[in-house]
This record gives sequence, C-alpha cells and structure tokens, in this order.
Amino acid sequence: MDNPGWNGTFNGKVLPSDDYWFSIKLTDRNGILRERKGNFSLLRNR
Repeated sequence: MDNPGWNGTFNGKVLPSDDYWFSIKLTDRNGILRERKGNFSLLRNR
C-alpha cells in the first residue's frame, strides 16, 4: 500500500489524541440527500 493515509492534521494544525464525532450529508445519483454520522478515536504515540 503506497498511501500513508491521513496524517492527523486539520487546517494545517496537529489534532490531539481524542474522540472525534462527525456528520456528513451526501447526495446520491438520484438526488436523494442522506446524512451519515460516526466517530473515531485519534491515538498518537508519544
């Protein structure tokens, strides 16, 4: 796998280890709006 993935920054700033929640609105091919919610834990090694 050549892609290292996300580097844990947002707007150029390093985010701290924490739990993060998100909500995203997606429009499918038929124009139907769907909302998805989720969370993840960002863990950093010291």
